[in-house]
Amino acid sequence: METDDIQRQRVELAAAFRWAARLGFHEGVCNHFSVAVSDSGDRFLVNPHGMHFSRIRASDLLLVEPDGTVTGGGEAPEPTAFFIHSRLHRGVPQARCILHCHMPYATALTTLEGGRLEPVNQNGLRFFERIAYDDDYNGLALDDGEGDRICAALGNHQVMFMANHGVTVTGHSVAFAFDTMYYLERACQNQVLAMSTGRPLKRVPDDMARKVAQQIAQEDNSGRHFAELMRILDREEPDYAS
Repeated sequence: METDDIQRQRVELAAAFRWAARLGFHEGVCNHFSVAVSDSGDRFLVNPHGMHFSRIRASDLLLVEPDGTVTGGGEAPEPTAFFIHSRLHRGVPQARCILHCHMPYATALTTLEGGRLEPVNQNGLRFFERIAYDDDYNGLALDDGEGDRICAALGNHQVMFMANHGVTVTGHSVAFAFDTMYYLERACQNQVLAMSTGRPLKRVPDDMARKVAQQIAQEDNSGRHFAELMRILDREEPDYAS
């Protein structure tokens, strides 16, 4: 019998999948989100292999055990999902929720030589000195070694840009991670649009960028944001919680 806490996290993660699909953050039936349900991070919930984000319900999520098996049996998670999320949950204690996706604008920046999220808009300032950049594309994550390499590249950062690939966003809760992912894509969208004009970007000085990042961190509205998103789903797609 699962605990009430695991049931709650099932519902929250299902909501994250539904909203990722609504916002166009998903890609086919690929990409994967997870949330740790043990203190050590060796047990976690993750989406089933090949299921579209827009259809995922709380009960569809797989509970993965430390050895990679799924509680109650059934198909194991997609291999890259297991090797990325299992190693990050164990190796990065603050990464209770991990969202890996190929969001269009953020991914566009990972395809540029030296692509970086610049401190040029307020949404972007919240990420100042909080992003890790893995500048070496290393193929699919199909073993523990690659999972460990990704874990080391992330370090103690909230977000990682993965060259020629996509982004990984982490947080202490589903709500915080989703809020981070949302504002990351908005910041990247603004920057890509500004770059498309061909005119120079107007950078905010580092001291001010650092100050604003601290201000935003102290005014965390992720819980309120995500609660509103769940209320919308409760009205329009209530099956997500089933």
